[in-house]
Amino acid sequence: MAKRTAIIDIGSNSARLVIFERTSRFGFHLICEQKSKVRIGEGAYDKGGNLQSIGIERAYLALESFIQTTKKYHVNKILCVATSALRDAPNGREFVQWIQKNLQLSIKIIDGNEEAKLGAIAANNLLPIIDAITIDIGGGSSDMSLIRDGKIIETCSLNIGTVRIKELFFDHKASIEKARHYIREELKRLPQSFRYPIAVGIGGTARALSKGILRNSDYSFDKIHAFGYRLEDEIDYLTAITLSSVKGLGRFNLKQERFDTIRGGALIFLEILEQIGAKEVITSGVGVREGVFLKDLLRHNNLLFPKGVNPSIRNILDRFDNLTAKDSRATHRIKISSELYTICHKEFGLSMEYSDELNVALKLSNIGKTLTIYKSRQHAFYIAMQELNYGFSHKEMILISLLLRTFGNSLLNKSLFQAYKEILPQKESMKSLSFIYNLSILLHENANEAKISFDYCNQTLTIHSDQSLYHAKESIKMLEKPHPFAIVIEDNTKIPRYNF
Repeated sequence: MAKRTAIIDIGSNSARLVIFERTSRFGFHLICEQKSKVRIGEGAYDKGGNLQSIGIERAYLALESFIQTTKKYHVNKILCVATSALRDAPNGREFVQWIQKNLQLSIKIIDGNEEAKLGAIAANNLLPIIDAITIDIGGGSSDMSLIRDGKIIETCSLNIGTVRIKELFFDHKASIEKARHYIREELKRLPQSFRYPIAVGIGGTARALSKGILRNSDYSFDKIHAFGYRLEDEIDYLTAITLSSVKGLGRFNLKQERFDTIRGGALIFLEILEQIGAKEVITSGVGVREGVFLKDLLRHNNLLFPKGVNPSIRNILDRFDNLTAKDSRATHRIKISSELYTICHKEFGLSMEYSDELNVALKLSNIGKTLTIYKSRQHAFYIAMQELNYGFSHKEMILISLLLRTFGNSLLNKSLFQAYKEILPQKESMKSLSFIYNLSILLHENANEAKISFDYCNQTLTIHSDQSLYHAKESIKMLEKPHPFAIVIEDNTKIPRYNF
C-alpha cells in the first residue's frame, strides 16, 4: 500500500482533503487536512437537481487547490469520492468527466448505502463500540448502518439532509412542522431492525452539535472523538436549536459557518434518534474519508484490524519508541505488571477492570525518551493525549496518559488529577495503579529479564527474583506507596570471593 494516501470527499456542503501517512502495516496518522465550503449542490433542489454554475465553479477551484496540495506532500495515491449532491444531479456524470479531463482526477460517485458503509467501517474500527447504529447526516442524505458484534449488518440511506431541508423548507420560511412531516415520511423507509439505544453521530452536523454540548458543559477533556452524552440530558438543547431563528443561534456555542444548516440538521438528528430508540450518543471524529482509507488499508483483512492491533498504539510506537522497537524484552514489564496486579488488587481494593489500560501504558512507557530523557514522562503524557485517539474511550485515554505522567516518588499529579477528576477512577485506585505501573518499570529496567514473582501477606509485599535487584532496591525505597505496607526484596545477590 502507498506510503501517503490522499482522500478527497466531495459532499453536498463541503469538500475535504485528508492525507494519511502509513508508519507500518497497520499504523498511520493524519498529516494534512483541508476543507472548502463548496456547496456544490447550491440551488440544485429548485432546479430539478441539476448542479448550478455557482457550485460547479467553487468545486473546481477547491479540487484544483487540493491537487496542488497532494503534489506538495508527494502523495502516492489519491482516492476521491462524491456523495449525494453528485449522485442526485442529472448532470453529475458530466461534472465528473469534466474534472477528469481538466484536472486528471478520477471521482467515484458512491451510492447512499456505500456512504453509510464507509462511515460504519471507520466507526467500527476507530471507536470503542461493539453494537451501535451509525448516523451520518450529510447535506443531501442521512446514511445509517447497523453494527452488531463488531460487524456491519445492514445499511440504509434516506433522502433527508441539511442542505435539502434548508432549501426546501427553511429558505421558504415554511413551518417546522412541515419539515418534520417530510422527515418522518422518509423515516418510514427505515427498516424495523434499526432499533438500538446507542447511536454514533458521524459527520459535520453531529460533531457541531457535540461541540456545542461540550462548550456548554464543564467537561474537562476537549476532544470530540469518542465524546458521549445521554440524550435525555441534552434533548432540550437540541430541540431549542431547531426552534431558534438564525440570529438566535449565537447563544448555542455553535460555529457561525453552521448557522444556515444546523437547525435542519438538529431536526433530522432528533427525529432519527427518536425513531431508533436511542438513549446515548457517541460522537465520531471519523467518517467517510477514514472509511475510504481503511477500506483500502484493510481490504485483505475483512475490513477489520486484526485482533489485538490498535492503530493508535501502533502509530505511536512506530514514531516515538525506537527504544522498545529494538527491545526483545518489551513484554517483560507487562508480565511483571500482570502478576503484581493479580497479587495486589484485593489488598489494594482495586478492580481488575483497568488491566488493559495499565498494559497499554507499559507498552508506551518509553515514548517520551525519543525527544529527550529529561522530562520524558511529561513528553509521554503530551504525546499520548494528542495521539491516543482510536479505539479508546475518553476515560481510557486520560487514564493511560496520566499513568505515563507519574513519577515513582509521586504517584499522582495533583493538578492533572483534579482537572480530569470527573472522568478518572477514584483517587485511591489511581494511586494503586500508578504504584503498580512504576514498580513494574523499575523492576523491568533493573532486572535484566529476571524471573520475578510476588507475595502479599501481613501488610508486606515480597518481591522474589532469581537475579540481583541491587540498583532497583534504591529506587524502590523512594517509591511512594498507595497506603502503608512493607516491601521486602528477596533476590539472588552473589559477590564473588576476593582476597585483597
